[in-house]
Amino acid sequence: MSLIVWPAIDLKNGQVVRLAEGDMDRATIYGDDPAAQARAFAEQGARHLHVVDLDGAFAGRAVNAEAVEAIVAAFPGKVQLGGGIRDRAAIDRWLGLGVERVVIGTAALENPDLVRESARDLPGRIVVGVDARDGMVATRGWADVSDVPVADLARRFADAGVAALLFTDVGRDGMLKGCNIDATLRLAHATTIPVIASGGVADLGDILALARRVSDGIEGVITGRALYDGRLDLAAALRVAGG
Repeated sequence: MSLIVWPAIDLKNGQVVRLAEGDMDRATIYGDDPAAQARAFAEQGARHLHVVDLDGAFAGRAVNAEAVEAIVAAFPGKVQLGGGIRDRAAIDRWLGLGVERVVIGTAALENPDLVRESARDLPGRIVVGVDARDGMVATRGWADVSDVPVADLARRFADAGVAALLFTDVGRDGMLKGCNIDATLRLAHATTIPVIASGGVADLGDILALARRVSDGIEGVITGRALYDGRLDLAAALRVAGG
């Protein structure tokens, strides 16, 4: 069993960006052609791609829809999309346009029935985003922090049939501090749902460490800034991950 590596394309104003600690005012622009970036990742061997509509996460609706559609058209593998997906119409629309899986974050906390019903009707295609600041669930583009511990949110969907939990340590996201492997493992051990690690990947060492813990319930890892800054070679990461 291999670790899935998801290169990330985060969208703000139609551009490819990375945020620091989830702060929209601390965005680094890496390109203005998201579809070209998707093709570049595919050429390096990526078979999975993680896309986030950052503006959508704050607005609660799709804002960078045109860019997302261009990415889906350009990328031959499987696209996982998050950001502002908060009702069934949005879920159905994106899956109908070729997105493989959608990530539901804010709505998972505020409207858990949406997750349960969608996961029941669409097996294998619903991912719950578990974004954390200091162990508590953060919502609405990470702007708000709840009083719900991440493990408690995960347990609410233990029997819902969701495909995976996407765990992001917001304080490390885009900071190249190294992935919070201990917190990711704690979440994996607290639930039977596969966990995707996100936030802070710095280099090949993070990929290797996570690849060694696949048997603990770690399904994959999302990496963005390390790739864009040249600290991580995608082809090497895919080799280490086992595919």
